[in-house]
Amino acid sequence: MSAKSQNLGSHLAHADAHIIQPDEYEDLPELADADLARATWRIGGDIVSAEAGRSAFSAALKKQKINLTLDPDVLAFFKQQAGGRGYQTLINATLREAMRAKSIEDTLRKVIREELRIG
Repeated sequence: MSAKSQNLGSHLAHADAHIIQPDEYEDLPELADADLARATWRIGGDIVSAEAGRSAFSAALKKQKINLTLDPDVLAFFKQQAGGRGYQTLINATLREAMRAKSIEDTLRKVIREELRIG
């Protein structure tokens, strides 16, 4: 692998790990119907029809409504952080970040355990 490839790989890992924050969404380009018409739809690595791809894409974007009881100070914190509107999105992003952190933590623990057994 060339130094250029290794360098690109390290940047891709960093980009993949980045979580887009709400204020960054306005920097993203609009996805137009023409873009979707040129797309090759894949689900789990398999090429699927545009109809199946659009359906899966739409389903993945749907959020599930739930009733959730939060402590008043927790709710006030997120509303204050979001400036009133968008606090539910902020709560969702925080929960998602906790999920990713847990996954990374579990993976790290597994690797350390394996290394300790080998060494």
